[in-house]
Amino acid sequence: MSDNVEIATLGAGCFWCVEAVFQDVKGVHKVESGYTGGQTENPTYKQICTGTTGHAEVTQITFDPSVISFEDILMIFWHTHDPTTLNRQGNDAGTQYRSSIFYHNEQQKEIAEKSLAETEASDLWPNPIVTEIAALDVYYPAEDYHQNYFNENPNQPYCMMVVNPKVQKFRKSFGEWLKK
Repeated sequence: MSDNVEIATLGAGCFWCVEAVFQDVKGVHKVESGYTGGQTENPTYKQICTGTTGHAEVTQITFDPSVISFEDILMIFWHTHDPTTLNRQGNDAGTQYRSSIFYHNEQQKEIAEKSLAETEASDLWPNPIVTEIAALDVYYPAEDYHQNYFNENPNQPYCMMVVNPKVQKFRKSFGEWLKK
């Protein structure tokens, strides 16, 4: 792994889906599911599911910017979830499933705002984008059983019906970004 790495923290619905997509991306060294954006310290998955913690399910993506840029990470983000549905992705509803970009520095903030504006101006989504862009405050890794979830549980019904189709669509549409 290169010494030159950056971290992107993104919320795009269920973190199992986001994790599974970004694990396939060249230049990505690590993807970790977790929680951020709320007021509860050291939240558990059970607490997150109540929708009362303020946290979003997110993934932290550690990547090599000499292989894939933050702009390209965001391009994949915009194409692999619906950023126009407030607090919802498919049947997953609640503030914990909100579309969000938690930036780590001012450069990421500027890139995220520009990427949002460009995506909004494109014809990618017919409805207005509701993605939150906020500074990363405290990030909490999710419980161990959430890590690498799709790869560890491919026959779990949610993985078969929701995660796998999303991963297959990504692989078909973004072959140039796949790890060899």
